[in-house]
Amino acid sequence: MILLIAATEFEISSFINQKHEKYDVLITGVGVPSTMYHLQKRLHQLDYDLVIQAGIGGSFTTALNLGEVVLINQDAFGDLGIEEKSNFSPIFKSDFVDENEFPFENGLLKNNNELLKQSLLKTVNAVTVNKVSDSLLQKEQLIKNFDAEVESMEGAAFHYVCLQENIPFLQIRSISNYVGERDKVNWKMKDAIINLNKELGKLIESINH
Repeated sequence: MILLIAATEFEISSFINQKHEKYDVLITGVGVPSTMYHLQKRLHQLDYDLVIQAGIGGSFTTALNLGEVVLINQDAFGDLGIEEKSNFSPIFKSDFVDENEFPFENGLLKNNNELLKQSLLKTVNAVTVNKVSDSLLQKEQLIKNFDAEVESMEGAAFHYVCLQENIPFLQIRSISNYVGERDKVNWKMKDAIINLNKELGKLIESINH
């Protein structure tokens, strides 16, 4: 039994309207708190064999094309930490938290699901932020501290809950924009959503067969 989650319905509406094989859908709402609450609540109500989070995201690198769909192999809470004099330090670099306390590995939330290796999609590193910004400083900090290639507002929350609940999971993202570019004329939102739904269909079909 598969649970498909997304922050907003419009990101996956094309897919869920096509009546694919049996799966449940949960729209969590945008951001970390809403994702954690609604996902945790659902997982305590029903048992699933796999949870998939699908959505759009920004890319830190032009090595990923706008509209390209990727799988996330690790995520992190990108703004959980301390900032002093424009120098950001992740909370795991302080004495407050052990960077290897479960479910973290070196402060990261890693997905070791074998399905990542079986897919033809690229696997990349992601980071989750509460504040999407055009700040060059924030962009540089996220790349430096987390080796991030993709940014979202929910991914780390998803990884955290699934790892804690010991439920297999996959995060699939389609690149809608480059991080720091706030002029939506230069975004490829429509293409990103079309490609996301197409690859989501292929992914679930391959899992079911």
